[in-house]
Amino acid sequence: MTQTEFLNLVMPFKDKLYRLAKRMLVSSEEAEDATQEVLMKLWSKKKGMVRYRNVEAFAMTMTKNFCLDRLKSKQSGNLKLVHSNYTDETKSLQRQIETNDSLNWVEKIMDTLPEQQKLVLQLRDIEAYSFEEISEMLDMQPTTIRVTLSRARKTVREKLIQKHSYGLK
Repeated sequence: MTQTEFLNLVMPFKDKLYRLAKRMLVSSEEAEDATQEVLMKLWSKKKGMVRYRNVEAFAMTMTKNFCLDRLKSKQSGNLKLVHSNYTDETKSLQRQIETNDSLNWVEKIMDTLPEQQKLVLQLRDIEAYSFEEISEMLDMQPTTIRVTLSRARKTVREKLIQKHSYGLK
């Protein structure tokens, strides 16, 4: 595989790798390092890459595993799971503040979810992967993914409603 072929194969999903790493590691620098590390590992495996049916799913799995390893390492004492990619410039200032506040609450609520629910919610609702792709990445049954996603969404929804209605009753 030539460098050009490799770039044509990997570049379309490079940003997804970064977003997943950022979701898991919080720090932009850590996410960039993780993405770079995964890309380097992919480059070193370029000769055997043709045997993978879905290189993107393989790369996402590598990213997930690398990030989990980083989170478990001694160096990760200050790392946690957060997501803050959403901004909408066309809304009023009041609406922007409310949206940012809601997103901050969703991030905090997602921090309380079990790891599996966080990953499924990230991959399905933020990265927009299909259930089959998530199943391949996480080595889970599609039915289990649907149940996990439903539980994660329900928890986020209930806790967000609870936060928004605080003091109103």
